[in-house]
Parts: sequence; structure tokens; C-alpha cells
Amino acid sequence: MTRAMLERRLSDVAAQLRGLRRELAVTDEQLALLADEADDARLRSLVSETPLAEREHREAARHAEAMGRHRTDVLDDIRRLEQEQDDLLDRLNEAVG
Repeated sequence: MTRAMLERRLSDVAAQLRGLRRELAVTDEQLALLADEADDARLRSLVSETPLAEREHREAARHAEAMGRHRTDVLDDIRRLEQEQDDLLDRLNEAVG
């Protein structure tokens, strides 16, 4: 890969990382809200002991779990791109040196 191609790819990876980090911040906020909602639903379910409250609790917990899985996926993508960025920087350093 030429130096120009490496620099272009590095720029692309950096842009993707910025986007994923913004997405992670939003995901963290949403996860906190969903987790709070699931906790509230759990308490309502325990207090009321009705099938409706239990169903609401399960649904809220599923939403929080899904957001947790999404957060894990975003973190995995960030780690993968950070590794790719490190590899590209090493290759660019070798090309310059």
C-alpha cells in the first residue's frame, strides 16, 4: 500500500472511530435510561404482583439487555478499528522510515 493510500485509510478509520464514539455516548445514555426503567418496572412488578406489571418488567428488561448487547457490539467495533489504526500507523511509519 502506498503512503497516500495508508494516509487515506487512516483518515477513514479515524472518521469511523469518531462516529462510533459518538454512538457509544448515545448508547450509554440510552442504556442508563432503559436500565432505570427496567428497575422501576421490576419494583412495580414486585409490589403489584399482577401479570401486566410482570409483562412490563420483562419487556423493559429485554430492551435494556438489547441495548447492552448493542453497546458491546459498538465497543467491539471500536477495538477492531483501533487495532486497524495501530497497524496502519505502524505501516506508515515503516513506509516513512
